[in-house]
Amino acid sequence: MENRVQKLEAALAKTDCDAVLVTNLKNIYYLTGFSGTEATVFISKNRRLFLTDSRYTLIAKGVVKGFDIIETRDALAEIAKLTADDQLVKIGFDDQVSYHYFKTLEKVFVGRSLVPMTEFIEKIRMIKDAGEIETIRHACSISDRAFLDVLDFIKPGKTSELDVMNFLDARMRQLGASGASFDFIIASGERSAMPHGVASDKIIQSGETLTMDFGCYYNHYVSDMTRTIHIGQTSDEEREIYDVALRANKALIEAAKAGMSRIDYDRVPRQVINDAGYGAHFTHGIGHGIGLDIHEIPYFGYSDEPIEAGMVLTDEPGIYLDGKYGVRIEDDLVVTETGCEVLTLAPKELIVL
Repeated sequence: MENRVQKLEAALAKTDCDAVLVTNLKNIYYLTGFSGTEATVFISKNRRLFLTDSRYTLIAKGVVKGFDIIETRDALAEIAKLTADDQLVKIGFDDQVSYHYFKTLEKVFVGRSLVPMTEFIEKIRMIKDAGEIETIRHACSISDRAFLDVLDFIKPGKTSELDVMNFLDARMRQLGASGASFDFIIASGERSAMPHGVASDKIIQSGETLTMDFGCYYNHYVSDMTRTIHIGQTSDEEREIYDVALRANKALIEAAKAGMSRIDYDRVPRQVINDAGYGAHFTHGIGHGIGLDIHEIPYFGYSDEPIEAGMVLTDEPGIYLDGKYGVRIEDDLVVTETGCEVLTLAPKELIVL
């Protein structure tokens, strides 16, 4: 954790802010290892303050290192009192705070400038260290195993989308996950043409496509994978579209490496789908970062900024034919200097149950 705080202090020194107030609990966990529900962190040139209430004082003393730990039910007032003589002119803050909290900041820190630090810590979080990557790798292994197990669970004409969702959730918890990392997308038949079709009570039928987009939390970090399977017979068109999506997914795995621009990260798989004549049916971005959150920066579109070694990114091309079916295949990749490593290892060649 000390290395992460030092990175923040180095980044803070490059701004015109004298201190930063951290209230986002994911950012606080990243910096301190504390995972309770009430905490505030304040870092300046001369101070590292960790403030929480009496419910968490003992926990914080056992986990948080390198900070002055202060027990209080009014963190902002305590910070203002402790720093009254510190000659702080500009104070940065996590910009996801509520309007009410911001107005409180204005009252407590009257006379000081408040600067929203958009994605300040999140940009540091983009590059994962070896421990973070290993944790995400384990989360992905849980998802991999759950996918293999759900294949035996699905019974056409009997199993609903909600049944699949609940099975995956329960199985991943049995395998060590602490919970689901997002609301699963479980969509069959015509519903699979909806990129974000959440699970319904629809029964999965023979002859349908089934898309399963799911993941878990393991030790605070997420997995995020999608597999599309077919139930019963498949048509030539279904096999063709699946093949295009799979080739797009693999093309990005082959091309991704540190230094690749974010726009090219999106362009490589999109070109495969465009060349096959299905470009109009790939309606979302190619992916996003993952880590402590299921959706983290970077995102992909028109930016020439490079991807960097240590980023963990999703690769999720899809083709969606309204009124018919859809296909999406998603992997989690860790970027290296010379390429990328695929963390989601569940089979993705066409599976027909």
